Amino acid sequence: MTTLRDLADLVRAPAALTVPGDTLTGAAAAGWPGGRRTLLLPVASTCLYWAGMALNDWADRDVDATERPERPIPSGRVPAGTALGVAAGLTVGGVAVAGAAAGRAGAAVAALLAAAVWAYDLGPKDGPLGAATMASTRALDVALGASAGGLGGIRTALVPAALVGAHTAGVTALSRGEVHGGSASTARAVAVGTAAVATASALVGGLAGRTDTRPDTRRGSRLRRAGSLALSTGMAAWYARGVLSAQLDAVRSPDAVTVRRATGHGIRGFVPLQGSLVAGRGRPEVALALAASVPAGRLAMRVVSPT
Repeated sequence: MTTLRDLADLVRAPAALTVPGDTLTGAAAAGWPGGRRTLLLPVASTCLYWAGMALNDWADRDVDATERPERPIPSGRVPAGTALGVAAGLTVGGVAVAGAAAGRAGAAVAALLAAAVWAYDLGPKDGPLGAATMASTRALDVALGASAGGLGGIRTALVPAALVGAHTAGVTALSRGEVHGGSASTARAVAVGTAAVATASALVGGLAGRTDTRPDTRRGSRLRRAGSLALSTGMAAWYARGVLSAQLDAVRSPDAVTVRRATGHGIRGFVPLQGSLVAGRGRPEVALALAASVPAGRLAMRVVSPT
């Protein structure tokens, strides 16, 4: 009999703690066009993320039977049909919630995101195309957060979406070596990309602070802006330290265990990256809330693997 723990394992539930920050990043870039309804968008993106995890296991069930027989489907804990049903139900639910939160634009972006998720899971995952498709899912997730502002809102979120997408591409490329080991050249290229993303996220925060000409009564005092910039820079450094150090270990020793550890650090690295981008847009309280989720995520990932 399938249990809730089996379903949590199927969708890699703890990894979803890295997802809400995507839509919050997009919303911050667009100036929170959806108001309080914006808080529904992390729910929508989490549904779509879990749908992708369930669908991934359904699509890879034959490969997992050989390489990861402990996974829910090959171990018999979750029937293949149940996994596919979970993926379909969560997809429909995610698009519906996005529509309720951000109207037609939200539903449209969520539908594109769902299409990208299904394309990745059902298509070839190896090679640049697979990594690019996965990167597009997280970039679209950031755009989803800005979708209540229409095309104009989405345009303001293009840069943070690109940075989150670039990080996703690197984590995806590195994760190919989780089972049989990777290559030093791949790990090196990913590490260079991580350094570039970290630098860019800090610069984006600084530029946003300089170009924000709205009155202090609307966005706080100059002290608040200075604090936001400092927090943005600090979280960018946190991101670089945690993710880059693990990737450099993989450069030195690209065995499966080291690559798997670096992939885990890359997944957890979404949160400080998102926090840096959110703080740079003058929302330090949201960035701190994201940072506060990290200990809970680490604890949960010890119980249910995020990879």
